[in-house]
Amino acid sequence: MLRGFYTAASGMITQQRHQEALSNNIANANTPGFKADQSSSRAFPELFMQQMGSKNILAKNSAKLRQQKPIGSLHTGVYVQEMVPNHHQGDLKETQAATDLAIIQSDVPDETGSLFFTVQNEAGEQRYTRNGNFTVDAQGFLVTNEGYDVLDESLNRIQTNGSDFTVAADGELEADGQRLGIAYVPDVNELTKEGNNLFRGDAGEVPAEARFRVRQGVLERSNVDELQAMTQMMESYRMFETNQRVLKAYDENMGKAVSEIGRLG
Repeated sequence: MLRGFYTAASGMITQQRHQEALSNNIANANTPGFKADQSSSRAFPELFMQQMGSKNILAKNSAKLRQQKPIGSLHTGVYVQEMVPNHHQGDLKETQAATDLAIIQSDVPDETGSLFFTVQNEAGEQRYTRNGNFTVDAQGFLVTNEGYDVLDESLNRIQTNGSDFTVAADGELEADGQRLGIAYVPDVNELTKEGNNLFRGDAGEVPAEARFRVRQGVLERSNVDELQAMTQMMESYRMFETNQRVLKAYDENMGKAVSEIGRLG
């Protein structure tokens, strides 16, 4: 019976993690370039049960066991295996702001490949993002809203000398010839999601066969489907309640076993 406790409890923990991922998706539904998290669940190893044998004390060979009979399989619960971001490109939103940029990719050589802006975090490390909601700091450098430097193709800071600048479709700033540092990741599933809409991982130069363009005055929206996320949240909540009722039933049965069956002796 105690195994039933563990199975129901693992189901509740799994649904709680689903709820956390869905809540975070909904909270970032209006965050430019945000990639929704998708959680995948996996069952613990399934046990195959057989009737336990017992020693035949009447037999000459006391080690001989009775033939074991199969009883059936037993599931031991479920857990969240991993959280995988959905890198599908979000819809575009016109803003008319010169500091807002969006990468529109039409063709890449790898099915799981994608393009990103290259930025530098506070520790001086390279990170990648699809959030092109940039701004210009007091020194005239292009930065993210969190203050991270946007890098060019040579991994240098980009000097715009103000918010009045023009970016060509290939990412080149027409004022000084700097080009945005567009990075290519062949397999986005190898990236690690960090806070502030950043990804960590290995990236390289854009392949010659890749087709993309940079649009100024446009932002890529979050790819969160709010209606679908709300529906999944309700389903997850009902599954949590179901496991909760099972856990309560086990608890009541254990209470009877202790308080009532114990008195029969």
